[in-house]
Amino acid sequence: MDFQDSPEEISFRQECRQWLQDNAPQKQRSDEISGQGLTSAQLLQASREWQGRRAAAGFGAITWPVAFGGRGGTPMQEVIYRQEEGRFNVPPNYFAVSLGMVLPSLFAHASEEVRARYLGPALHGKELWCQLLSEPGAGSDLGMVRTRAECCSDGRDGWILNGQKVWTTLAQFAEFGMVLARTDPTVPKFEGLTSFFIDMKAPGVEVRPIRQANGESEFNEVFFNDVFIPDSQRVGAAGAGWKVTLTALMNERLSIGGVMPPDLWRTAAQIMRSAEFNGGSAMADGRMRERLADLYLNAHGLWLLQCRGLTALGKGKEPGPELSIAKIVGARTLQDFAYFAMDLQGERGVLAAEEVGDTWQLVEKLWFGAAGMRIAGGTDEIVKNNVGERVLGLPSEPRMDKGVPFNQLPR
Repeated sequence: MDFQDSPEEISFRQECRQWLQDNAPQKQRSDEISGQGLTSAQLLQASREWQGRRAAAGFGAITWPVAFGGRGGTPMQEVIYRQEEGRFNVPPNYFAVSLGMVLPSLFAHASEEVRARYLGPALHGKELWCQLLSEPGAGSDLGMVRTRAECCSDGRDGWILNGQKVWTTLAQFAEFGMVLARTDPTVPKFEGLTSFFIDMKAPGVEVRPIRQANGESEFNEVFFNDVFIPDSQRVGAAGAGWKVTLTALMNERLSIGGVMPPDLWRTAAQIMRSAEFNGGSAMADGRMRERLADLYLNAHGLWLLQCRGLTALGKGKEPGPELSIAKIVGARTLQDFAYFAMDLQGERGVLAAEEVGDTWQLVEKLWFGAAGMRIAGGTDEIVKNNVGERVLGLPSEPRMDKGVPFNQLPR
């Protein structure tokens, strides 16, 4: 593994740091969270403006081809920028799904006309996209998608979409969405899927925000009731939807640079020093220091795993499937940190950040969010299966649906 930047990467890191110093305030604390007190609409507007500034400076989509408005940079450069930006107080990135998953599928599979119309406005923060994949019965196994798109029978050149999606991030704000639908139920489940993009304000599209435990509504249910989609909005060939979706999912590999908040174990140590336990500081108790050591070892192990992935990216290779381990360990570590921090406060652990102070914002955010991280993108159990089969070489689980037409599968 390579733990050092190359000379070219050192130069790029300095360029990123200088631009950020000129355009954003530096964080006062590593656990500082920006945008506190703003509404979701205000945060979105701030994110739009920041994305526009990044795009104008060449940092909006570093790995995109120059022809599409990007920098033509490497995945390693994208990670370096994210590492540097993490030290500054900037708006939350509402365009991570748009630019990191949906739009790469467009410029890989859509027509030249579609790319010319939609890539630029998305890159500059003017149009937000969402990814319409998961359904109530198709989460970890997207092959079970039941939202259907049927060819128009009235002479129009297009499709009629009916069905439901769930857990769609920021759908209530999105201008457009990429939807995976079943167009042929008579073939095996992954072969009868087709991708389309839709106007989220089109007639028949209904978005219902999901109220979360923390009071936010980041996720949504989306219903389609006889939504007309022109065939010009089909992405890729009919029946090639899974291929389009894999393009989006593979682009998630760039997220390996953001598994853990920076210096999380130091934040835990500071909480321990100020917390009382058995008549003294929690830091003076050996059992508490053991908990801190576990947190440090998990964080350091994830960093080493990240270095392994970054080394592969720097050499132009794909990171291996062992990076799935990062999701398992990372999500559980974040959840354990939040539990530990709250336990140290005793009865005060149930108080909200607005009652305790700014230093409690990260704990509150992880308390509400870390459990969901163990489900999003594949549950712990699904990811462990992947690790067992693709990393450890264990026999795969028997699949009774292989080669069976979708309409013959048990419901």
